[in-house]
Order: sequence, then structure tokens, then C-alpha cells
Amino acid sequence: MNSAPHPANAFRLIVTGGGTGGHTYPALTAIRTLQNRLSAAGRTLDVLWIGTADGLEARVAPAEGIRFATVATGKIRRSSNPLKMMSAANMKDMARVPLGVAQARKLVADFRPDVVLATGGYVAVPAGLAARMCRRPLVLHEQTVRLGLANRKLAGSATRIAVSSESSLPLLPEAVRGLAVVTGNPVRPQVLTGHADKAVEALGLLGFDRRLPTVYVTGGAQGAQQINSVVRDALAWLLERANVIHQCGPDNVEDLRAHAAALPDALRGRYYLTGFVGPELPDVLALADVVVSRSGAGTLAELTALGKPAVFIPLATSAGNEQAHNARHLEEAGAAVALLGDVTADRLKDAVGPLLTDPARRVAMAERAGAHGRPDAADRLVDVILSAASG
Repeated sequence: MNSAPHPANAFRLIVTGGGTGGHTYPALTAIRTLQNRLSAAGRTLDVLWIGTADGLEARVAPAEGIRFATVATGKIRRSSNPLKMMSAANMKDMARVPLGVAQARKLVADFRPDVVLATGGYVAVPAGLAARMCRRPLVLHEQTVRLGLANRKLAGSATRIAVSSESSLPLLPEAVRGLAVVTGNPVRPQVLTGHADKAVEALGLLGFDRRLPTVYVTGGAQGAQQINSVVRDALAWLLERANVIHQCGPDNVEDLRAHAAALPDALRGRYYLTGFVGPELPDVLALADVVVSRSGAGTLAELTALGKPAVFIPLATSAGNEQAHNARHLEEAGAAVALLGDVTADRLKDAVGPLLTDPARRVAMAERAGAHGRPDAADRLVDVILSAASG
């Protein structure tokens, strides 16, 4: 990458992180918020995103007009057995890290950032270490309750550590606790601006009974087989008590549509099935009285910022069992219900039923969820970035 001259009043930011939406979208939201803040002060933002060629960030950054560079990185396959950690694949990947650090060091030295923001994922490690070598301020942002592997490796090099929850503070290594600031996890601003009536109109929900609560079921962009199967098994029961919007993933539509075809007309009219929810997501969330979903950090941030009662079915294979930890954390606060272990239709009914039949319970859970929400998280993170730059 050539070292292009920077405009005199530009703020220079390197962002590193990605692999998944959980690391990528908070970074993108922070970039846009910083851009708006600087623009209001008559300044510009010059951004370089360092990622991997096959991570989500490789699609998102260029699509958003953000300069993008890649470095070599190694994925560490975790195991509770130390001998398995020494596998050939891990050894091969660890050998790539010094190359990635050298590449990242050249990028950082050429770009001369005011701050490097690392949001996690394996790619953050080389760029974070390069920031330290080049003596540039490093801000870590952690989306989950516990520090992820990459951020744990970088904590000792950080200028500031932005965390999403108060409960993260005691989990930080004591030596770096003084660097921590609770910002919350940045939420895309459009998610907070939905209108329930627009969802009814956009999706043509003419068979919905607005006197009944609406449940939004989602397994993420690809859908989740586990969630789809328990909802299918409980579908008639659910539709007797609620309207259901079910985002099932593009590959699962036909099977669920065939199942729904056997329902009585009145119930079928209350069921909206789709492979993917796109730009209408904010309106769908505004319409939803209860959400059934996975419990990734981004989902938690959005649902708590909106104050939505939720029943979480964590992804059991998430790194460090993070989703179960997230779900349990909110359940203990009375802000959600966590379904852990083997999830059946009966367990789903037991979890959702009281929320559908008792509006007061829904309101109480919504208030507790909202108390954990930080809709201003992106602004708080920008405050941390700017303060790190000014020393």
C-alpha cells in the first residue's frame, strides 16, 4: 500500500478486527459515528481497515468505501487438552503470525494512524502488536462479557480497553483494569428507528391479529436448524397465542412452508415465514413483543438497546461458550430467558408461554433489558478513541 499524503486536518484511524459480524459491525458503526463527529468539527476521517481476505470485513469494508488491506493470520483451534492445542494445523497457523505482524507493522508505519482500534478476531493480533511496536495508541473494544482470545493477547499493549458491560470489569486482568471504560457495544443506528406499522405494511401481514403479541424468531442470516426445528414443533401452539415472524434462513423455507400448509387458515394467517429479513429489520423489531434468537454479542446489544424481552437459545459451539455466558448473564438480571442444553418444543413453550399470556411480565422484562442497553455505545466508544489520540 502506498503512503498517500493525508489531508492536514484528517484524523487517521486504523481499524482491525473481523471474521464475523460480531467483530465487524461494531467497528463499522464506530467509523461512521467518528466520521459524523469529525465532520461537525470541520475535520475529515482517513480510515484503513486491516483484515483477512476471507473474513466478512473483506466484503463490508470495500462496500462501504473504506480502504482495506490484508495481513497473514493464524486461527488457533481451541481445546481443553493442551496436547491438542499443539496440533499440526495450530503449529502451521502460529508460524504465520510473525509474517502477519511484519506486514501489519509496515502498514501502521506507512499510514501513521492517530489511533488503532481493534475489535477482536484473529486478525486483530498482528495489527494490535504492530501498533505497540510503532508506538501508536491502541484502543481495544470487547463485545462480549469476557475478553476474547485476541483482546486477551493485546490487553497488555492497549492504551484503553472499551468493554460492553460493567460485569466485564472484574474479569479483566488486574494490571489493565485501570485502562477500562464501559462503553457498551455499538448498535447500528437504523436498528433503533423502526416502526411497527411499517413492518405490517412492508411484509403484508394482513392475517396478523394485532390484539395478540407478536413473536420474532431468528437464527441469524443463515437461520439456525436447532431454532427452526423447535419452533416448527411448537408452531400450532404458538400461533394460538401470538403472531409469528420467522426468519429461518434461505435453505429452510420450503420445509417450513410445507409444515405450515397443514395449519388451519386462521393460524396460517398469523405466520410470516421468510428466508432473510433485510432493510425491514428495524420495523420487524419494533413490531415484536418477544424475540426468540441466538445470543451473540451483537444481538444482545440490539435487543437491550431496544428493551425487548427475549428467549435465547445459545449456539453451543460459540467460541469459549460465549453465547451461553451472554444469555445466562441477562437471565440472572431478569432481562431474558436462557434455554441451555437440550432444547425441546416443550421447553420453548414453558419459556415463551408466560411472556405471551402476561403483558405485565413482558413489560417488566422489557424494562430490565432496557436497563442493560446502551444505545449511545458508539458515541461513548468515539469519546474513548478521541481521548486516546490526544494522549
